[in-house]
Amino acid sequence: MRKRKAKKRPLLPDPRFNDQLVTRFVNNLMWDGKKSVAFKIFYDAMDIVEEKKTDEEKSALEIWKEALSNVMPHVEVRSRRVGGATYQIPRPIRSDRKVSMAMKWLISYTRKRNEKTMALKLANEVLAAAKEEGAAVKKRVDTHKMAEANKAFSHFRF
Repeated sequence: MRKRKAKKRPLLPDPRFNDQLVTRFVNNLMWDGKKSVAFKIFYDAMDIVEEKKTDEEKSALEIWKEALSNVMPHVEVRSRRVGGATYQIPRPIRSDRKVSMAMKWLISYTRKRNEKTMALKLANEVLAAAKEEGAAVKKRVDTHKMAEANKAFSHFRF
């Protein structure tokens, strides 16, 4: 790279749960800089999760964190040209990239659901992901299958 690496800005924890991960998720959820709307969607979704949950000893935030960890991929495939051919090479993922990929997948598959409000969509996707089902978890499984299928090309990684 020509320029130096960008500095990581510190994130302020959110007001309700006092958690930086929630703020990071809300920043990904936000559209057009409308952070208060994104926070309202997230908090409404957490209230819906609190109502719908079956496991009584877990809070809505713990269910959301479990859903996020169920969506997190551990390996990904990256394209690499070797002698005119392009190979899909499986690679382990850095921890911060795991989290950001999980958040993006969870939000994108939330938006594709067919419920009425965004909060309801998010709540249902979180509940599904916490039970290891739903579209976001399927995306992680497909990514792992792709890496497993291309394991033979992992020696090209250097």
